[in-house]
Amino acid sequence: MTIDAPALARSKKVTGAITMDDIARLAGVSKPTVSRVLNGSTLVSAKTRERVLAVAGEHGYAVNRNAQKLRQARTNTVAVVLDFGSHRHGAIGDPFIFELLAGVSEALSMRDVDLLLSPSGLDSAAGFVELYRSRGTDGFIVLGQGKRDGMLRDLSRKDVPLVVWGAVHEDAGYCAVGSDNFAGGLLAGERFLAQRRTRWLFVGNVDHDEIRLRYDGLRAAAATTPEVEIVLLPTGSMTFAATYQCATDHMRAGARPDAVFTFSDTAAMAVISAFRKHDHLSPRDYSLVGYNNIPPAAHFNPSITTIVQETGVAGAILVEKLMQKIDGGRPKSVMLPTTIVIRET
Repeated sequence: MTIDAPALARSKKVTGAITMDDIARLAGVSKPTVSRVLNGSTLVSAKTRERVLAVAGEHGYAVNRNAQKLRQARTNTVAVVLDFGSHRHGAIGDPFIFELLAGVSEALSMRDVDLLLSPSGLDSAAGFVELYRSRGTDGFIVLGQGKRDGMLRDLSRKDVPLVVWGAVHEDAGYCAVGSDNFAGGLLAGERFLAQRRTRWLFVGNVDHDEIRLRYDGLRAAAATTPEVEIVLLPTGSMTFAATYQCATDHMRAGARPDAVFTFSDTAAMAVISAFRKHDHLSPRDYSLVGYNNIPPAAHFNPSITTIVQETGVAGAILVEKLMQKIDGGRPKSVMLPTTIVIRET
């Protein structure tokens, strides 16, 4: 479509001042690009900056100084922090976290907000505060509490905009969005009880709040039947390899559980693979429930029964809660429902 610039300018004399949307159309760029140019951002090339400024000057575009001051009080950037500390050598291999990240990224892009992924030096509350006060970001979305709940509680008292994906605690002091982990554990236990399983194995590191709550839910289900025994098998990290080794060692010690609940679907795949080496097969010899319902879980052999988290809406909720916090609000934590999908295991 060809834009008649003179006609547009004439129409604006009647209908009102030329807008940033008009400048974007005339210059052939996006509205966020125009905004960056007018705010002096270095993220725009010199050629694009000259074109936008030329169009703005030609049509007498006047910057709203009050609005500009408000915009300049923000960086238009949100830092997203992953839980690298819970993974061996800082390498995250679980697809679930990247599904969350994709949802956050999409929600931020719809607001024309840039995403800064896991900046370095954020291993303490001081690191978060320093980045925020240096105007490196408008706020933080933390994907996974890991073992950092104490640090996050400390950070919540520093007046830094923060939202966390993880376990929801009423006394945490920070806004959290997460699934009902206790209910997830309860659902897994009810599944095992329905199948008359009595030798249960829980695979996961209960030093992590989310995983501990899943374990608590499983124990609550077990408490209803005296015959049930639960063995806890901690893993050194959340990787497939670490879980596979722990499961292998467990089988070598002579264990033969008839029900297994794992902290993730990736861990479930590792357990199934390790147990298969010892001719301990699901569903023949044991029932198994994973967590997260990542896409490969439905296509693994055997397909994995798992607990479903509402990740489809989690990213949008995390971003909405953070924006409320940035705007001076006091957003409340949200606990999303959990369900179980029954498959072959």
